[in-house]
Amino acid sequence: MKDLLRTEIIAGIDEVGRGPLAGPVVTAAVILLHPINGLADSKILTKRRREELYPVIMSQALVGIGAASVREIDQLNILQATLLAMRRSVARLPRTPTLALVDGNQNPGLGIRTELVIKGDATVPEISAASIVAKVVRDRLMRKLAQRHPFYGWESNVGYGAKLHRQAMADIGVTAHHRRSFAPLRHWLESDTSVA
Repeated sequence: MKDLLRTEIIAGIDEVGRGPLAGPVVTAAVILLHPINGLADSKILTKRRREELYPVIMSQALVGIGAASVREIDQLNILQATLLAMRRSVARLPRTPTLALVDGNQNPGLGIRTELVIKGDATVPEISAASIVAKVVRDRLMRKLAQRHPFYGWESNVGYGAKLHRQAMADIGVTAHHRRSFAPLRHWLESDTSVA
């Protein structure tokens, strides 16, 4: 097994942002060049710890980042947009992997040997690293968008359907960054909601 791992170029792939009402879905593909201490599922790490690990991963691993826009999510559906973002992240790696370990149960069609790993972000270091990178990148993006759209609380809820976010949607409408194809948004759109 150790000999096999030496010959493989393994990329871990994960996504962040399938569930929010606003913002893109972001994916990362990571090839670890050597072990990095402290890797774990990004969801169980504190924001501070993710921010500490992010530059370590970016400087000590090969990383590709992909995304699918809100428009693509609405056109394709969230699953297909996520798989598209995964393909983009792998295409942006500086080196082509021979094996992709993908978190979840959906094959993104990468054109390389792929293994699907349920809850891989908690068990596979490459996927853990990818989950951290994707989470940090998306959270930073949503905080930037929050500066332009300050009433939705995106600096803290990063686009998820928190109370403040839903209240702002009801009070002032939706933005170009909202996913109109998502069922929770149809109520506002069918009620002739304005676009902020």
